[in-house]
Amino acid sequence: MAPTMHDISVPDHPGMLHYGRKPEKTMVESIANGDPGNVSRWLIGSHTGTHVDAPAHFVEGATTIEDVPLETLVGPAVELDLTSVASSEIGPDDLIAAGLDHTERVLLKTPNSTGALREAEKSPWVGLGEAAAELLVERGVRLVGIDYLTIDAPAGEVDWPVHHVLCGAGVAILEVIDLSDVAPGRYTLAALPIKLVGSEAAPARTVLLEGLGA
Repeated sequence: MAPTMHDISVPDHPGMLHYGRKPEKTMVESIANGDPGNVSRWLIGSHTGTHVDAPAHFVEGATTIEDVPLETLVGPAVELDLTSVASSEIGPDDLIAAGLDHTERVLLKTPNSTGALREAEKSPWVGLGEAAAELLVERGVRLVGIDYLTIDAPAGEVDWPVHHVLCGAGVAILEVIDLSDVAPGRYTLAALPIKLVGSEAAPARTVLLEGLGA
């Protein structure tokens, strides 16, 4: 039996929720205008939509996106249920209560998937706290994902402590995943960023596969 696939990427388009400059699409050629085919040009940032942050995002000289190992980006993953977290910051106790173990790829399902991620503009969200990030590093996590524009909690939006902890430990960060229709549990993750040479991040089509014995 073929595995069930869950696409947890968000659609990229000019009106999407974004940081900084919004994506722009230009038609370079179009059949409607008499050209032989349709050709578009997109202006997007490396952190647009569902994307992976490499360690170089916050550590000068560290691994850039094209050199993040496939073994980090593909493999068994656990989606933790953090939808009942009442504060804006996930703490270590929240991770432990949700069943954190030693799985190397951890996805955090928070109220964002049905709340802040659905808004047209940036709004209050739930993010990871510094102490929780340190616990993930202690547990040997290689990749951690969250359902919002940034993994840092709102209080960390100036100094980015969670990014510093994770990038400093060589952990890949997967942001802007949509877990609204995916139940917590164990899956096989495939998050494959574009190989933008020398980039600190890149957009990534990301799927969870169910039924592979992850």
